[in-house]
Amino acid sequence: MASLGSIIFALFSLPFLVASQDQPLSWEDDQFYECLLQEPTIFPRQLGSLFYTQSAQSYWPILQSTLRNRRFNSSDASKPRYIITPHNSDHIRAAVMCSKRFNLDLRVRSGGHDYEGLSYLDRRGPFILLDLGQFRNIDVNVTDETAWVEAGASLGEVYYNIANKSGTLAFPSGLCRSVGVGGHISGGGQGALMRKYGLAADNVIDALIVNANSTLLDRKGMGEDVFWAIRGGGAASFGVVVSWKLKLVHVPPKVTVFTVERSLEQGATTLIEKWQKIINHLPKDLFIRILIVMGKDKRGLPTVEAIFESLYQGKIHQLMPIMQKHFPELNLKAEDCKELTWIESALYFDDGYKRGESVPDLLNRHLNYKPKFFKAKSDFVTKPISREGLKTIWDTFMQLGGEQRLMIFGTIRWKTE
Repeated sequence: MASLGSIIFALFSLPFLVASQDQPLSWEDDQFYECLLQEPTIFPRQLGSLFYTQSAQSYWPILQSTLRNRRFNSSDASKPRYIITPHNSDHIRAAVMCSKRFNLDLRVRSGGHDYEGLSYLDRRGPFILLDLGQFRNIDVNVTDETAWVEAGASLGEVYYNIANKSGTLAFPSGLCRSVGVGGHISGGGQGALMRKYGLAADNVIDALIVNANSTLLDRKGMGEDVFWAIRGGGAASFGVVVSWKLKLVHVPPKVTVFTVERSLEQGATTLIEKWQKIINHLPKDLFIRILIVMGKDKRGLPTVEAIFESLYQGKIHQLMPIMQKHFPELNLKAEDCKELTWIESALYFDDGYKRGESVPDLLNRHLNYKPKFFKAKSDFVTKPISREGLKTIWDTFMQLGGEQRLMIFGTIRWKTE
């Protein structure tokens, strides 16, 4: 099966389909559509427009709607033969069945954040893009402390819906609101709660997938091996993730956040060395990551800055003694800290506070979003980077110049009881 993040499909009646296109369907398009129409109970006429060829007026706006990297919007980048926007899991089953019949690869996009555009590119030949932008129902059960989340939902939507039901339940996953849960959880899913609760994938207790035979399966039906593989293994070769059942976790009514910037002239190198030594020995309620960016010193000359971002599951007066004990070199002050609710912290880490946004803005998947040209990569280290190694990184930053250089230091280890 083609590489998939989470997949979906949709359809409607042929007369509506023809009317929604700027030009008549080609013979190949018509045959593909007829394949979908073989399941009339799956595709009632009232569903509306779910299938787009390149001649459709809405094709390009949908294709570009969550395209995060402008490198993949060039004229020579591969484009899908069809775009399908699903409304339910039956559409996914039909998409898998017909893609196999016509030998078309499937690419599935939930949030479009993958660094190499793999959810909407395919250099091997004609393919289908299944866009999950309309497939994002969220059902939170406060009594059971669980939530069923469709694969197209964004993290911001998940967080908002949980907080709308409870001020002390949360889900441990990423810091960017527009990331889609389909790819995020299937790739592991790290975030500010992971040192206490693990990755997002560690907190999935059930899932629905469509396998290569177009069968809808839950955890029992897919078996434990496949269930293990889709939680961190990318889900790509194992089926199409339709939805996740999440185990919610407990957070206090108030958490503490801080952001502290230190330049090279202020000892950033020494601080990063110390962070590497102590980060896995901090209390599991405390998360600290480092963003390495280009900045300017007091003279206005280029320098490298380290930005320490933190979430502590407790109040300021509880955090300060911990920082004094483990990381006094950072010289954190109480006035550097803010006490927020957990849902407010989600807005804080996505820079919403800087833009004057409020919690409901977490529901907006495209707020203030502008696609950029970029190249990004994730990697792992198993031992601290030496002082000489850090200086080599700083030299590289300075040689490259520009303000768009970014490196993030984090940890995916967490303490266990």
